[in-house]
Amino acid sequence: MSIFCNRDLTPTQNMLPVEAGDLNPQSSLKQKQKYKNMQNHQVNFQCEIMAIDDTPANLHLLTNLLKQNGYLVRPFPSGKLALAGIQHSLPTLILLDIQMPQMNGYEVCQNLKANELTRDIPVIFISALDEAIDKVKAFTVGGVDYITKPFQAEEVLARISTHLNLSRLEKLLKQENSLQAQQLVEQNCQLQEINQALEQANQELKQKYYQLQQAQLQLVQSEKMSALGNLVAGVGHEMNNPLGFISASIQQAKPLIFDIVEHLKLYQKTLPNKSDEILKHELGIDLDYNLEDLPKIIDSISMACDRLKNISTSLRTFSRADKDYKVPFNIHQGIDSTILILKHRLKANEQHPAIEIVSNYGNLPQIECFPGQLNQVFMNVLANAIDALDESNQGRSFEEIKLNPNCITITTSVENSLVIISIRDNGKGMSEEVKSKIFDHLFTTKAVGKGTGLGLAIARQIVEETHGGKLSFNSVLGEGTEFIIEIPV
Repeated sequence: MSIFCNRDLTPTQNMLPVEAGDLNPQSSLKQKQKYKNMQNHQVNFQCEIMAIDDTPANLHLLTNLLKQNGYLVRPFPSGKLALAGIQHSLPTLILLDIQMPQMNGYEVCQNLKANELTRDIPVIFISALDEAIDKVKAFTVGGVDYITKPFQAEEVLARISTHLNLSRLEKLLKQENSLQAQQLVEQNCQLQEINQALEQANQELKQKYYQLQQAQLQLVQSEKMSALGNLVAGVGHEMNNPLGFISASIQQAKPLIFDIVEHLKLYQKTLPNKSDEILKHELGIDLDYNLEDLPKIIDSISMACDRLKNISTSLRTFSRADKDYKVPFNIHQGIDSTILILKHRLKANEQHPAIEIVSNYGNLPQIECFPGQLNQVFMNVLANAIDALDESNQGRSFEEIKLNPNCITITTSVENSLVIISIRDNGKGMSEEVKSKIFDHLFTTKAVGKGTGLGLAIARQIVEETHGGKLSFNSVLGEGTEFIIEIPV
C-alpha cells in the first residue's frame, strides 16, 4: 500500500483481525459513526496507499479502514499486478503481505527497491508470520516496519501516520539538502568568479607593476645615458672648433714650410762657402736632420687631426638622440663608438696588461632601429665584460695575467634574417645561481656603489620589447661568458 501525504493522521481504531478466518469486527454504533466522520473529514492533502494482499477479506478490510480515514487506496491481490500498476501511478506508502503465490512479499519489496522510481517508497509488511527471522528478513529487503496479524486498527493507522510523516520529512530534508547543495554550487560559482576576478585584478596589478618597473628602469638608464650623451656630444662639439683650426692651419703651413725648406736649399747651393758662424749654427741645430724631419712632423700632426676627427665623429655617433621612429643604422659604428667611450678602461695599468678587443665583423646591412638605445645595450654588455675581467684578475699577478691575457671578442653575422652580435669575454664565468638571476631587476654581483642591477634588465627590454629581438647568454664557470644579441633585419 502506498501513501503520498503532507499531514499527520493518527486516528484510533478497534482491534481488527485480518486473516479471512479471523474476521470478527466488534464495532459499536459509536465507532461506526466515528469512522463515518473521519471518512467525511476534508483533508488538505490526500495520500495514496497501495495495499497488496492475496486474501480478499484482508484486502477488503484494509481498504475500508484506510478509506474511512481519508486515504486514497489502491488494492492489489498479487505482487505481480501491483508491480505492473505502480508504473502508472506512484503511491506514497505500501502495505505488503508476505505469503502470496507466484511472488511473495520479500520478492516484491526487492523489485521495488531495485527500481530507481520506487526505491524511496516506504514499505510496511503486514503478515501472520511472527518469527524473528521473518521480521529480520523483511527489514533486510528494505521494509521500514512490520505489523503482525491479527492487528489493531489503531496500530496500523498510527504506524502509517508515523511513516508518512517520516517520509514527508525525509522528502523535505532531501529537498532542503538539494536546495542547499544548489545554493552551495551557486555560491561556489560566485566564489570562483570572485576568485577569477581577483586573480585577473592581481595579474593586472602585477603587469602594471612590471610596466612601472620597466618604465623606471628605462627612465633611470635614459637619464644616465642622456647625461653621458650630452657630455660626449659637448666634448665632441668643443673639440671640433680647435681641431678645425689646427687642421686648417696645418694644411696652410705645409706648402709654406715646403717653400722655406726649398729656399734654404737654394741658399746652400748658391753660397757654398759658409761663414764660421753659419757652420757653427748649422751643426748646433742639426740642420740636415731638421729639414728632413720637419715634413714628417707636419704629416704626423695632420694624421693626428684626422684621428681626432674620427673620435669626434664616433662620440657624436654614440650620443645621437633617438627619434620616435626607427632609422637605418650601422651596427659596427655603434660598437666602435662604444669601445671608444670605454677605451680608458681597456688600457694597461699597474695591475694588468691592456684588455685586447678582437673584432670579427661580418658583412652587415644597415638595420632599422633606435641607435641610441642599441648603443646603451652595447655599453651595458661591454662594461659588464670589462667588469668580469677585472674581477677575474683579482689575486693574479701581472705576469700571470700576461700569460693568459684578458680578451673581449666581438663577432657579427647575419643568419635567417637576423643580425647576430656576439660579445664574449674570457673571464671566470657565472655560477648557476647567478645565471638564474642575471636579468632580474636590481640584481647585481658587484660591490655596493659599483652596480645598480639595471643594466642587463634594461638591455633585455630594449632588445626584446623595443626591437623584437632576443638577448641570451652562454656561460661556463672558469671559462667566460658570451652574450648574444639578435636583431631582426
